[in-house]
Amino acid sequence: MNVVTDPLILLGILALVIVISEWLAINTALKHLGTALLVIIFAAVIANVGLIPAASLAPPLYGDIFSFIAPMAIFFLLLEVNLRDVRKAGLPMLFAFILGSAGTVIGVLVASLMINSEASFGELYYAINGMFTGTFIGGSINFNAIALSYEVTKEGALYAGTVVVDNIYTMIWMLVTLAVPRLMMAAKNLTDVPDISVPVEATQTEDDRVSPWDLAILMALGCGGLAVSLALAAWSKSLGIAIPTILIITSLALVLAQLPFINRLRGSRSVGLFGVYLFLAVIGAYAEFAALVSIGKLAYMLALFVGIILTVHGLVVFGVGRLFKLDWELLAIASQANVGGQTTAIALCRTFNRPELFLPAILIGSLGSSLGTYLGFLVASLTR
Repeated sequence: MNVVTDPLILLGILALVIVISEWLAINTALKHLGTALLVIIFAAVIANVGLIPAASLAPPLYGDIFSFIAPMAIFFLLLEVNLRDVRKAGLPMLFAFILGSAGTVIGVLVASLMINSEASFGELYYAINGMFTGTFIGGSINFNAIALSYEVTKEGALYAGTVVVDNIYTMIWMLVTLAVPRLMMAAKNLTDVPDISVPVEATQTEDDRVSPWDLAILMALGCGGLAVSLALAAWSKSLGIAIPTILIITSLALVLAQLPFINRLRGSRSVGLFGVYLFLAVIGAYAEFAALVSIGKLAYMLALFVGIILTVHGLVVFGVGRLFKLDWELLAIASQANVGGQTTAIALCRTFNRPELFLPAILIGSLGSSLGTYLGFLVASLTR
């Protein structure tokens, strides 16, 4: 089977994956899984059978979806955020994120001892400890920063193995955080909405009569907001003050969301959700299981190592979080902000219909982008 590389055909296939997933989530028994989960699974399957490119052959389209579609999707989804609801969710989300960060650090230390990381990964074992600490607290930016600092990137097989395992487990953990709240709430018959949430009835419907006027204004706002955010981020960096693009576009969206004229626009949720599904499809495509075969025993040890880390992380964030009576969905979103970063956390917010958690998820994701790097270097130094 030839891998599809033409960007138009590839984009059409990703859109078709969303269509099939949405239909199955509405019309079949798979509705219990939800569209987001099905999109990830189907994209992973067709990438691993060779229909669309996986991580090792990632086309520019995947990068464009990460760089442009995902931030604009967040922008559109934030246009429905009511800032009064954010205050109710902020502190619980921050606490859950701190739990997840602690769980990651503990998990790395436990995994390093259990598999003897020095014997398994060689003289750069401490750098691997730091890389996975960083990536599972704030995302791949931390992962690459630590890898570059310790020159892991010069060790071809080792670095390639860590990247592959990181991509695969990012996809797996997305599936876990999508599934755990539903399974636990179903098992305990928890049908009530926690005190920190807003009434879901107010956010579940959207007028289907979206006009070209609405779409044109949304696209103008989205493209303009992203362009301004990229320019401001570059300008701040030139001044020695690195402000992430996502924080700037978030701020713009939140200001606009408080304007009555913007609130009356229809379609922001639908367009934003479509962008999130495209992003999740690429997440699934990046899970390249075949690449593990090429690095043999190293792949097995890395997979075991990361599996232990995320198991401990999950036990801490969900176990301790439930002791403090935090709801399953909030804990899952905080965990995803740790492991996958801001965009995957926002995808969970949208899937769980928790718009009041959009901003807290983005803010703690930004915190993780800096905190993860520091903790990653700290763990690397302590285990060296």
